Amino acid sequence: MATDLKITLDDQPGELARVGETLGSAGVNIDGVVGVAAGGRGEIHVLVDDASGARSALEGAGITVDEARDVLVVDCDDSPGAMGEIARRVADAGVNVTLAYLATRTRLVVGADDLDKARSAL
Repeated sequence: MATDLKITLDDQPGELARVGETLGSAGVNIDGVVGVAAGGRGEIHVLVDDASGARSALEGAGITVDEARDVLVVDCDDSPGAMGEIARRVADAGVNVTLAYLATRTRLVVGADDLDKARSAL
């Protein structure tokens, strides 16, 4: 199962590099990533298949993992409206999307308040 790790870091040069280097050194592949910085802090979401290895490596480097949660990773077309079609199917199932970002190989990462129901809708 794919896992999204939420990490909060100081908004300063080198922090994203430190996350990438730490995971790379541990042999953990990053399948997707999104980050936003505001107010002196940065929130990063990293998609990994090896959640325990990633958490262990990050925490060993002094990087706290704030949250780890299972997410859906959905193949999607690289075309206008593709994300909207996927999000509509989830919405029509009565599920709220709580996280979304693109991953490698044109895949959409979806976190939801009811992951099983979202999975069924897709």
